[in-house]
Amino acid sequence: MKIVLIDYGAGNVQSVKYALNRLGIEPSLTKDHDEIKSADKVIFPGVGSAKAAMEQLKASGLDALIPTLTQPVLGICVGMQLMCKHSEEGDVQCLGIIDSEVKKFKPGLKIPHMGWNNISNLKSPLFQGLPTEHQVYFVHSYYVPVNEYTIATTDYSNDFSAAIKKDNFYAVQFHAEKSGDIGEQILKKFLAL
Repeated sequence: MKIVLIDYGAGNVQSVKYALNRLGIEPSLTKDHDEIKSADKVIFPGVGSAKAAMEQLKASGLDALIPTLTQPVLGICVGMQLMCKHSEEGDVQCLGIIDSEVKKFKPGLKIPHMGWNNISNLKSPLFQGLPTEHQVYFVHSYYVPVNEYTIATTDYSNDFSAAIKKDNFYAVQFHAEKSGDIGEQILKKFLAL
């Protein structure tokens, strides 16, 4: 099975690679379009600013490629936010795979939302066999509101999308690669899709 990690300068590529290595997988780190298109599974990580990430994607033409992929794709953290149509972070147009805005958490909350938090309302094979509520690791200042593509939620002052899915595109706001056994199980479920 060929697993590709899209390498466009996102900060958490190495930690995702190490998490896959622990599962016995050696992913290809690449921004080569043909290699990405030929993969069995694609992982689209991200940390940092949505605007900077979109600039990197545009510079390599990945902004046009990613929405056309037909194999299972997993977005992680900012990778999830970039799948949406627009982010308030830098007021930037994103990939438009998911018809949702990315919003900033309300003033008065501790930002970033960082640390362990429950995910609930699980509705996907990614979460099959997991307890109905389980903790995963988050670090983010922006969120995707609950919408028709939400497959898991988390509460931080209000419910937001902890995970989303549309067609072959899956995404998690939390860092699966830093979420211990639960994160490992979710990565395994994705690889088994």
